[in-house]
Amino acid sequence: MQHPALAAGPAHEAVLRLHEQYADLPLEALFKEDLLRRGIAFTDAALRWSARHKTKAYFIFSFDLVPVSDMAQGENLRAPEEIALVGGPLGFRRTIVSVRVNPASPYHVDVENERLRLRCNGEPLADVLVGPYPGHYAAPLPNGKAMNEVAPTIEWGYLLYLTVFRQCQYFGTDEECQFCDINENFRQQVKAGRPYQTVKSVEDVLAALEIVAAHEDANRAEYLPAGAAHDVHASRDGVLPLLRSHAYTITGGSVTGKLRGQSEIEFYCQYAAAIETKFPGRWIGKMVVQAHEAADVQRFKDAGIRVYHPNYEVWDAELFDKICPGKARTIGRDHWVRRILEAAKVFGPAYVIPNFVGGVEMAQPYGFDTVEGALASTAQGLEFFMSQGVSPRFTTWCPEPLSVLGRDQGPAPLEYHAGLLRLWRDSHRKHRLPVPPGYGDPGPGRAVFSVSAFMDVLEPTPA
Repeated sequence: MQHPALAAGPAHEAVLRLHEQYADLPLEALFKEDLLRRGIAFTDAALRWSARHKTKAYFIFSFDLVPVSDMAQGENLRAPEEIALVGGPLGFRRTIVSVRVNPASPYHVDVENERLRLRCNGEPLADVLVGPYPGHYAAPLPNGKAMNEVAPTIEWGYLLYLTVFRQCQYFGTDEECQFCDINENFRQQVKAGRPYQTVKSVEDVLAALEIVAAHEDANRAEYLPAGAAHDVHASRDGVLPLLRSHAYTITGGSVTGKLRGQSEIEFYCQYAAAIETKFPGRWIGKMVVQAHEAADVQRFKDAGIRVYHPNYEVWDAELFDKICPGKARTIGRDHWVRRILEAAKVFGPAYVIPNFVGGVEMAQPYGFDTVEGALASTAQGLEFFMSQGVSPRFTTWCPEPLSVLGRDQGPAPLEYHAGLLRLWRDSHRKHRLPVPPGYGDPGPGRAVFSVSAFMDVLEPTPA
């Protein structure tokens, strides 16, 4: 059932009006945030078009505003992983947006004049480009497993996303993070026929990466160099070339006890060590797991990981306890924060990048009632970390209906997301922090991070 707050409304005009108040932010970034929080609807013709190219791999969460069971057009198999918005009446610079399916969204993608186009409440907004089907996706692993399940790419090819444990041990004990649907997404995808595995073997991951590396090396002309600017005029038939992979992320659910006889540190470290032994330095290795003590974090670095993401999810102490009850009881919010700063001494502050879920601060029944209150709380967290050289990043929250908080409410107001973008950018400037490593180039028209616009609002890197 669709949330009432997500019904079609005058979204196009609302974004333009908001841009008058936030004229210092790229207009593309505001539309990107609105698309991420509201989701996108596709006509059947648009889905048939998209199905020939790079479709959603559901690499960890659903990132949809409806469950698969409510997708009457088979969007879970045919919707694109990401879209690139270009041109249109507003002259969009190339803007990459993660696709979050919502048939009730005011944003609709359809086929017009043999191209995909985005409209909002019927008003034309931008041309839509999709990514080509990656050549390495066509090569199954030696045991027949699908490449796009073992080593999917996101961020327009920049990032290889390795979800090596598809469930979380906080689930089933009323300790799961209240915004998260990792276990429920696993169940719905398996029910829908996807060949998901709970745990991916080290051997499968290495075999998949070997296929990726061999294909990219043998077909360099098919890919743009990582960090290269897209020439949208060179796009062919509505398809924009992928970037060569430049980073990988190792992640999965939390391990609170043992997983196949291993602790969380032991389990995740084995993948990093194997990758870096076989492909030393080929990619920027990133690890997304819980916040651990410095001695354990050192093991990640020794294994070859270069960027560590101990995600704190929400800054406010009371909200942390309520929204992340398992993390609060197992580790505790104060210990989590302390461990982030101690990890910065191991990796260097710029290489510790904790994520928070932008917008969940306003989720009811726990969250702030006003945009001002939510932003003031987040500002405290950003100032705390950035003053010590650590740059958090954020993912834009969409209420996934299989999560606790996504069952019966819509997203945070767009005003919150606009304020967050300005707040994050200004805090980053104030402390003169470097561009977060492992995310590609910053700036409008160049950013590839697709699940929030934080990279889109940074100053572009000089050519």
